[in-house]
Amino acid sequence: MINDEMKKHLLSSLKKGIRYDGRKIDEYRDVEIEYGISKSAEGSARVRIGKTEVIVGIKLALDKPYPDTPDEGCLMVGAELLPLSSPDFELGPPSIESIELARVVDRGVREAKAIDTKKLCITKGEKVWMVFIDICAINNEGNLMDAAGLAAIAALKDTKFPKYDGVEINYREHTKDKMPLKMHPIPVTVYKIGDTILVDPNLEEEQCFDARLTVTTTEKGNLCALQKGGDSPLKIEDIDAMMELGMKKSSELRKHIR
Repeated sequence: MINDEMKKHLLSSLKKGIRYDGRKIDEYRDVEIEYGISKSAEGSARVRIGKTEVIVGIKLALDKPYPDTPDEGCLMVGAELLPLSSPDFELGPPSIESIELARVVDRGVREAKAIDTKKLCITKGEKVWMVFIDICAINNEGNLMDAAGLAAIAALKDTKFPKYDGVEINYREHTKDKMPLKMHPIPVTVYKIGDTILVDPNLEEEQCFDARLTVTTTEKGNLCALQKGGDSPLKIEDIDAMMELGMKKSSELRKHIR
């Protein structure tokens, strides 16, 4: 953890608009996306934002639909924060951080209606495709939330359905059918540190934040999800400024999706 003296120095620098790595307050580190990195997944992607690295894999399975949506497929999101990615992460049951990460990604995809779930229906009330989004943190140098959300959309775009003959699934052979995506919701997490709001914190900055707001929007500029974090409250003007910055930066991140 960052000590008090380092935090004071960081706060003093941010007031002057100076970040340790030379970036502007609203500037992301270099963003890289790789597709198809897993042979065993139906879709996969690796996202690097600076030195932060996240892998997302998509698995598909057949199951009964939920009773209230008999003609729609289902979505499940899970996140694993491996100890190899950070000394702050431990083995064992899902941590609060991993549960929140999965829920933020899930909510963005679900509330944006990014997937046409009706096209995942095989037999109404009996058989639908289940979509599993598995998030795995490989290295945490700050801003896992945005990296995971971007990787999830990239992996969904990379997804192809396995061969299904009406009886069993052949996971070794994929068809040309892709995931029916209608929207590409992208989360941008805006942090407040002292009186400064910024995006894409490195690890030192992230350890000093007072509050954060994850703003998930679609390419049409529609807001589909918000997640507030941190112990400090946010004023209305803070939320307005953070939402405006989040929506602006989401269009920049979306350009990295092929």
